[in-house]
Amino acid sequence: MDIFKVKISFEEAGHSPVELPIAEGESVLDVCLENGIELQHNCGGVCGCSTCHVYVTKGMDNIQEISDKEEDFIDRAVNPRINSRLGCQCVIIDGDIEVTLPDQSQFLGH
Repeated sequence: MDIFKVKISFEEAGHSPVELPIAEGESVLDVCLENGIELQHNCGGVCGCSTCHVYVTKGMDNIQEISDKEEDFIDRAVNPRINSRLGCQCVIIDGDIEVTLPDQSQFLGH
């Protein structure tokens, strides 16, 4: 199994970017949860909501292709962009990736 790097940046003020190892077959959500990084995941990481929405800023070719189901949920996310993906679906297939997490404070109280 290959180990790659994921660089995670934050829109929320006061958070410095972190670089973490990510294994082939592992998702960005997995890595966040393993490392105590707050990324909402109301559905438990099964592509059933849009709360683990992230922006992939580099390495889009290194993750699984987007599914129709995922695209539907991204349309419901806050501020979707062309490079939006769901963290639970950002599964590494080959190579490093960089993502930006939207401000998680907007989810407080949900």
